[in-house]
Amino acid sequence: MIDTPARGKSTMAANAIEIRGLTKTYGGGRNSPEKQALKGIDLDVPQGSVFGLLGPNGAGKSTLINILAGLVLKTSGQVTIWGFDQDVNPRQSRASIGVMPQELNLDPFFTPRGALEVQAGLYGVPRKQRKSDEILRLIGLEDKADAYARTLSGGMRRRLLLGKALVHTPHILVLDEPTAGVDIELRQMLWENIRRLNQKGMTIILTTHYLEEAEEMCDEIAIINLGELVARDSTANLLERLDAKTMIIHPDSPATTLPKGEGIEVSKRADGALVINYHSAATPAEAVLAAVRSAGISIRDVKTEQADLQDVFLELTRSR
Repeated sequence: MIDTPARGKSTMAANAIEIRGLTKTYGGGRNSPEKQALKGIDLDVPQGSVFGLLGPNGAGKSTLINILAGLVLKTSGQVTIWGFDQDVNPRQSRASIGVMPQELNLDPFFTPRGALEVQAGLYGVPRKQRKSDEILRLIGLEDKADAYARTLSGGMRRRLLLGKALVHTPHILVLDEPTAGVDIELRQMLWENIRRLNQKGMTIILTTHYLEEAEEMCDEIAIINLGELVARDSTANLLERLDAKTMIIHPDSPATTLPKGEGIEVSKRADGALVINYHSAATPAEAVLAAVRSAGISIRDVKTEQADLQDVFLELTRSR
């Protein structure tokens, strides 16, 4: 199994990544209007966490990831990766992070084993310390180790991207839309591997458009919109921000009168069920049930639903 090695005093830091006042401005030339992609981002990513980085298209997520990976130069601010200031110790900070990109950018004439060996060489990993065969087993490509990358399916290529991100045994793994366009079986395999890596101590940063995936996987989540950090909290606390709940009542017999009460909104579905929306902070569930009983409705079945991460996301990223 891939282990995350200690790297000196930097392992004592509480955060895997610390970002302060990060800005990035593109353009500004004579023929190109200035665009500020990041506007003073302050963000901490705790060590050992699975951290979600969410936001709509064009929010600045990719710019932030590319700055962390050393592929894009920031305009201003400070980035510290595993205790190493990116400006002071660029090689150490870059060696502490591995990035699985969204794009399938693979050389079609390399085999999976060859691609891993070349990637390890680029990071300066000595031959005796390389773990290509171990990584191939982890990502399920052991039987394709010597096949040309051009013969691999899209799902296999995505697994190989994960392997390339692991060749230098980074402390932090960034997954940029890792399951976009992949089938359910591959998605489950990827997440099983990610959970194992996280259990070994690796910090995972995930960007995804599958909000249910982020809700299930992430300990903490940051939401970026229009280049600004609009939320950063534990997943549980983010869900609690919207206390909107829905109670679905199935009456014993068709309801002729709809319940009425302060703080509740009631509609009737085609199957006769009553859908009651309310805010639990202002209206307790007992008050909703009392309104139902006052309307002379006998309850056959009842269930409640609460806001999910999609509701929180839409609330925080809608146009301001």
